[in-house]
Amino acid sequence: MRIAYLAQSYPPMVSGAALVVRRMAEGMAARGHVVLALAASDKGQSYVEERDRLRVARLRALPNPVRVGQHFVLWPQTEIAAELRAFQPDILHSHDPLTVGLAGLRAARSLPRPPIRLLTLHQLPWFVSTYLPALPALHRLVESVLWSYGRWFYPQFDSVITSSKMIADIVGAHTRFRPQPMSNGVDTTRFTPPPAAPDEAESLRHKYGLDPELPIILYAGRVDADKQVDLAVRAAALALQSAKAQLLIVGDGKQRNAIFQLAESLGIRDRSRFPGYVAMTGDLPGLYRLASLFITASEVEIQSSVVLEAAASGLPVVTVRASSMPEFVEDGVTGFLVSPRDVVTLANRIITLLQNPARARAMGEAGLAVARRHSHENAIEAHERYYESLARRRQGEL
Repeated sequence: MRIAYLAQSYPPMVSGAALVVRRMAEGMAARGHVVLALAASDKGQSYVEERDRLRVARLRALPNPVRVGQHFVLWPQTEIAAELRAFQPDILHSHDPLTVGLAGLRAARSLPRPPIRLLTLHQLPWFVSTYLPALPALHRLVESVLWSYGRWFYPQFDSVITSSKMIADIVGAHTRFRPQPMSNGVDTTRFTPPPAAPDEAESLRHKYGLDPELPIILYAGRVDADKQVDLAVRAAALALQSAKAQLLIVGDGKQRNAIFQLAESLGIRDRSRFPGYVAMTGDLPGLYRLASLFITASEVEIQSSVVLEAAASGLPVVTVRASSMPEFVEDGVTGFLVSPRDVVTLANRIITLLQNPARARAMGEAGLAVARRHSHENAIEAHERYYESLARRRQGEL
């Protein structure tokens, strides 16, 4: 098959969608398909990379004012149309519901043989609400408008994909359009419990200034408003009042300085480390292995890559009972789920794990089975089978 992927970002830009699209593009190319990936340029100007069966075309882009290190494409109709005309895809799989997705949808209709069209959802309207002023009426208005857009946009695809059943149910309830649940996958070869080298733990503790005597509470991911990292820091600060540990916040974002200052004001600056962005091809997997538990308070996850990375690394997860999290964290088995914004209970669950390392290890081991079900290999194979089933269905309709 000839498969085209459309997205706003693609590595070296880092986002959940960017990493998913690269994994899919490279995975499908490795399985013998011819693949085109279209995304915003990380450099601003357009350029192309080609390797074996994969062509990555970067589109002219502007800096994203609300995301660190990101660019976005404003209206790429001409560039996308030219690329798709030259490529003639059998499958057009969009990972963007706005400018790139709209341009791809419009260009696909003009092709001599229109491709099968798919859309994977990486955000829902509540993501936008997290960046708005705390005005409930405004949140309701914006979310209502965005759901209306979805009711118009989604039916123009042959299939819409979400990475969890719970999110599919939410989308179905708001739009009456039932998506296909299908995991985006996690790299279970890179994120594993065994260390990459015998001296990995000692080396990382020294490099990142971590106390070898204290267990580590880990957060990894973007440090932006939608991730509610401040709640994770507040919960950790409460936990550190009665449990000996240290906090490691890995990631970058617009709120990084504010989170740094919050730790200072809560009196835990000397027991906190903020190394910024750490690459998954570098030290990130080792930092997961070094930790005792993983925490996140985000309420807007479709499929949390970092939660699955933590599970694949053998870590128990403390998170909130919101969005898709109950599908990836089994309360009391692979970690703990608490009510959204309940900082006190988050802290108590952290303390429970810090004071019961045997239970924490057992939860981490249970989480491994969850992560393995969501391996890259399983996700890529499932997408390939789904593409083939849609192709057979279309052939039968001709």
